[in-house]
Amino acid sequence: MRKLSIALAAIVSVGLLAQAAHALPRIVEDAKSECIVGEQNDGYLGFVDGADGSAELRREVRAINQQRKQAYARIAENRGVSIADAAVVAAQELINKSGAGECVQDADGDWVEL
Repeated sequence: MRKLSIALAAIVSVGLLAQAAHALPRIVEDAKSECIVGEQNDGYLGFVDGADGSAELRREVRAINQQRKQAYARIAENRGVSIADAAVVAAQELINKSGAGECVQDADGDWVEL
């Protein structure tokens, strides 16, 4: 039953995040294509190998991560799973949808370029 709940959470979260992904600010899109920012294995954006971005980029990444956390919280509440579980399931979908040349975290937390 728990796996089914998580799977359902993923379906809903991917729909919500797909909308957000299309609306990424240009600065974040550029940072992703340059492997400054990437999709982490926990469902949030992160700075690759300690990369540091401008204050504007850090602000945008924080804002996106806050929106994601709110989406995960809604899904978790509706599906009876933890926020972390909803985020991890969504992370896999976000990583799978990342483009060539972008960096993502593998299951061990290492950054890899696609």
